[in-house]
Amino acid sequence: MTGSATQMRSWDGPAILSYGLRPFFLIASLWAALAMGLWIGMLSGIITLPTAFDLVAWHAHEFLFGYLSAVISGFLLTAIPNWTGRLPIVGWPLALLTGLWSLGRIAIAISEKFSPLTAAILDLSMLLVLTFFLFREIVSGKNWRNLIVLVLLSVIILGNAIFHWEAAQGENAASGYGLRVGLAGSLMMVAVIGGRIIPSFTRNWLFKKGETRLPVPFNRFDKLSLLSLLVAFAVWICASETLLSGVLMLFAGGLHFIRLMRWRGLQTGSEPLLWVLHLAYGFLVLGMLAMAVCSFAPEKFSPATAQHIWMAGALGLMTLAVMTRASLGHTGRALTAGTGTLLIYLCLILSVLSRVSVNILPFEQDQTYVFSTLCWIGAYAGFAVFYGPALLQREKVQPE
Repeated sequence: MTGSATQMRSWDGPAILSYGLRPFFLIASLWAALAMGLWIGMLSGIITLPTAFDLVAWHAHEFLFGYLSAVISGFLLTAIPNWTGRLPIVGWPLALLTGLWSLGRIAIAISEKFSPLTAAILDLSMLLVLTFFLFREIVSGKNWRNLIVLVLLSVIILGNAIFHWEAAQGENAASGYGLRVGLAGSLMMVAVIGGRIIPSFTRNWLFKKGETRLPVPFNRFDKLSLLSLLVAFAVWICASETLLSGVLMLFAGGLHFIRLMRWRGLQTGSEPLLWVLHLAYGFLVLGMLAMAVCSFAPEKFSPATAQHIWMAGALGLMTLAVMTRASLGHTGRALTAGTGTLLIYLCLILSVLSRVSVNILPFEQDQTYVFSTLCWIGAYAGFAVFYGPALLQREKVQPE
C-alpha cells in the first residue's frame, strides 16, 4: 500500500492518470450513456454507423465487451496493487490502455472499413495487454489466490473473440456462443468478487453499528454455490434452453439465493452503498431463475428477457455500485451515498425493471423502451456529472 501511494505521488501529470479507476470508470460511464443514445438513434433510423455488426449484435457487444471491459479494467488496475502490494500502473502506460480501449470502440463503430480480423485485433488489444500486465503482477507478487480472476478475464476475452468470428461468418452473434461465453465469464466474476466484497463491506458496517448478526464467513457452502453456477453456465453455453440447463440453473439459483440471504442484506437499508450491492447480486439470482423458466416454458418467457436481467441488472447495477463506492474511497471522499448517488441508483433500477417488464406486463412497448432508455442514460450520465469532478481532481486527504 505504501509503495502504491509513493508511485501515485511521483506522477505529476493529470490526476485522471494517477490510478486505474479514474480514466476507466469515467469513460465507461460516458460510453454507457452515449452507446445507448446511439442504439436508439440507430433503431429509429436517425443515425447510421458503418459497423459490420447488425444492430442487436453491436448493442450487445458494446455493453458486454465495451462498457464492461472498461469497468473491469478500472477495478482490476486498482485492486491488484492492493492484493499484491506492488506498484500500480499510472501515467502514460495507463493512458495507453485507455487509448487502446477507445480505439476498440472506434474500430467496432466503423468496422465495415476493416477486415473482420483487423477489427477483432483492434478490439481485443486492450484486454490482451491488460491480462499480460495483471498476470505479471500476480505472479511477481505470488498472489495465487487471485489467478481465478485472470482465468475469468481470459474467458471474457475468448467470448469476445468467438463473437467476432460468429459475426464475420454472418451468424446471429447476439445470441451465439461468444455472447454466452463472455456473459458467463462476467457473471462468474460477479459471483467470485461479489462474494468477497459484499459480505466484507456489510460485516464491517454492521460491526460498527454494534450489530451481532453478521454475514456468514466464506465456507464450503459458498464453494458449492460457485461450483453449481460454473456447471450451470457450462451446460447453458453448450445447450441453452434445454431441460438439463433449466434444472441446473434452478438449482444454482436456489443456492445463490441462500448465499445472498446469509450476507444480511436486509439489515443495510439505511446505507445505499451497501444495499445496492445486495440488490445487484439479487439480479444475478433472478436471472438464473428466469433462465430456468425459459428452459421449461420458452413460449412464455423470452431468453432475451432473462439475459437483460443479467446484463442490465446484475452487471449494470453491480458495476455502477462498485464504481461509486471505489470512486469515493480512492479519491478521499467519505463512504456514504449522497442524494446524487441515490438518484443514479434509482434511475438504473427503474431502467432494468421497465425493460424487463416489456415482455411480461401489458405495457405500451415503445413508451416503456423510451422510459427505460432515458433512465439508463440518466444513471450513467449522472455518474459522470456527480463523480467526474472527483476523478479529475487530486485525492482529498482525510484528517486524522
